[in-house]
Amino acid sequence: MDVLRSTPAEALRRRAHELIPGGAHTYAKGDDQFPEEAPPFIVRGDGCHAWDLDGREFVEYGMGLRAVTLGHAFAPVVEAARRELGRGLNFTRPSPIEVEAAEMLQSLIPAAEMVKFCKDGSHAVDAAVRLARAFTGRDMVAICGDHPFFSTSDWFIGTTDMNAGIPEAIRRLVAKFRYNDLAGLEALFAQHPGQIACVVLEAARTEEPQPGYLERLKTLVHANGALLVFDEMITGFRWHLRGAQHVYGVTPDLSTFGKALANGFSVSALAGRREIMKLGGMGHDRERVFLMSTTHGAETHGLAAAIATMRFYRDNPVIETLYARGARLRAGFDRVVADNGLVGYVDVASRDCNLLFGTRDAQRKPSQLFRTLFMQEMVARGVIAPSFVVSWSHSEKDIDATVEAAGEALRVYRRALEDGPEKYLRGRPVKPVFRRYA
Repeated sequence: MDVLRSTPAEALRRRAHELIPGGAHTYAKGDDQFPEEAPPFIVRGDGCHAWDLDGREFVEYGMGLRAVTLGHAFAPVVEAARRELGRGLNFTRPSPIEVEAAEMLQSLIPAAEMVKFCKDGSHAVDAAVRLARAFTGRDMVAICGDHPFFSTSDWFIGTTDMNAGIPEAIRRLVAKFRYNDLAGLEALFAQHPGQIACVVLEAARTEEPQPGYLERLKTLVHANGALLVFDEMITGFRWHLRGAQHVYGVTPDLSTFGKALANGFSVSALAGRREIMKLGGMGHDRERVFLMSTTHGAETHGLAAAIATMRFYRDNPVIETLYARGARLRAGFDRVVADNGLVGYVDVASRDCNLLFGTRDAQRKPSQLFRTLFMQEMVARGVIAPSFVVSWSHSEKDIDATVEAAGEALRVYRRALEDGPEKYLRGRPVKPVFRRYA
């Protein structure tokens, strides 16, 4: 490692930690999330390929935390944003493109009776919670504890292991339930009668809803006077062009979109029923809700990128391609797992369009050590893979090269099960983002 620490990339990494808490502006991109031999920085991307400071080329997965669904530097999106940049991107009054973008989203998501754009998913979910509290006159929120992230705000972070600085009074306002456990949610409503404003969850993540679960959940939520909020940051524009709510046939009161909405540009959205959404506007006699109002919330180039992205989804088989490429990757990965005798130790979960891999130790328990080892060996073979989430730009050739790299990496994994991962791991293991101490 002494040689590595003397490189320009390592010097820049040290400088980043001097200037930026954690060395990155997004925890999921931090050094503690990747093996030490992963590239510390990425300087450019093209399609699903990325290059580091040393000019090394990689096939990349889960690009931009699953936000880059079409591909890096995707020409139709880049050109749309560039045209708007030439006209100016932020004015003292709204731009017509704000209406155009809202109409485009509404044309894809029937439940989007009204739309409000912002820059990140956290603000969109925050606004949904605020609306629900105002609409119901209640304070508490019920969230699915099996879904890892909803917001950077206190109401959610207070429920995690990284809750330093968040008052206990705020933590007490949020309760958790398990996915596919209707009785557990029923118990929460019974425990907090008349107090829960909304129920927040992803329609699905790695686990599919049991038959009738989401329908009965919605009935239960409404029977208890609360609102149903779907976080579609991941499922929107990946499960289906019209979102997971269309796939499962359940329309929430409010839903949030982002990530793939603008192919990596900073755009997210809150959408939902007019009678609820209008509390953040005018033309009603109730107390107004400060919904979302940010200086950069409707920058024109971002909305242009969103329109171009949604238009490309609409006019091309993007979602179908994500499923097809993911299915090819799943089949190939399952094959090399079996070839290496690792069934039960390594697997993939979730839909083909959103593949996540799991790693287990010799006792078949989830293991960060083995996750690090697998990622390390993939990096050594030219693949950056915190997940196996594909994009439109992943070709069959890219998928096949990934499967080949995985087969070689799993041979090391197999030996590590016998000899111990420490013998093969070069550097410290990765750690969960949400942990109490560094």
